[in-house]
Amino acid sequence: MSDFIAIMNQIPKKSPHRGAMRGKMRNLKEREEEKAPAEPRPFGRVKFEIYGEEMIQKKVRPSGASGRVYLPPEWVDRHVKIIRVD
Repeated sequence: MSDFIAIMNQIPKKSPHRGAMRGKMRNLKEREEEKAPAEPRPFGRVKFEIYGEEMIQKKVRPSGASGRVYLPPEWVDRHVKIIRVD
């Protein structure tokens, strides 16, 4: 990858070849991602340790092609973390 950056730095910024090089670089990144082994996923349950202000447990209800959880109005504009437990 550093070779590619060195080559890009040698090509003048207004050169028509620079766009072609970017396309090749993008294709190279995609091929590297395809070759990279997938990260192993843990089997079963895992433990999360988080810090927060409040916790509630709710069941996700269907909503069109997705799911929905209603939260208290006081939580509007707050950050939340959702963890699926089953």
